[in-house]
Amino acid sequence: MVNSFDWILLKSRQVVKDRWISVRADTCQMPNGTIVDPYYVLEYPTWVNVVAFTKNQEIILENQYRHGLKKTILELPSGALEVEDISPIAAAKRELLEETGYTSNNYIETGILSPNPANYTNLTYCFLATDVERVADLKLDITEQIDVVLLPIEKLIKNIDNGILLQTLHISSLFFALKKLGKVQFY
Repeated sequence: MVNSFDWILLKSRQVVKDRWISVRADTCQMPNGTIVDPYYVLEYPTWVNVVAFTKNQEIILENQYRHGLKKTILELPSGALEVEDISPIAAAKRELLEETGYTSNNYIETGILSPNPANYTNLTYCFLATDVERVADLKLDITEQIDVVLLPIEKLIKNIDNGILLQTLHISSLFFALKKLGKVQFY
């Protein structure tokens, strides 16, 4: 469906393409005739986030260095859809197992987010995994160093205002999971 606000793509060229990022420069025409050149678009694969709870209602988190911030932060298990993944839920199951050693038979998709609709092409699928159990050792990528942290959900929520979670997509995923579990009150 074409919207009266939609831009028309006139041409596109690849600026950078490697295993970490793909950037293209588009030339676009706005509905009022204005030409926007270049308009940079970042092409990323589909991402997944997992809010995973143990049987004791502890949430599985990861302490991991993030070079963009140049600091170690607490995050949800997450990652990108890879070639072998047949679906976002398959990627979520793989990422949780690889990064934490935990798995579950209970996964629910809780929401879909756009990381940045202005210039990112991908979506992030959010999942809730309940009754997770540790079944394996971590199987990390060469660039990953992760400490798995089990935290009571009450402690996480109590400290959310203090920046315990900085990743906006993870906070959104947590909101979706808590809503699905009936732990969010609406007034």
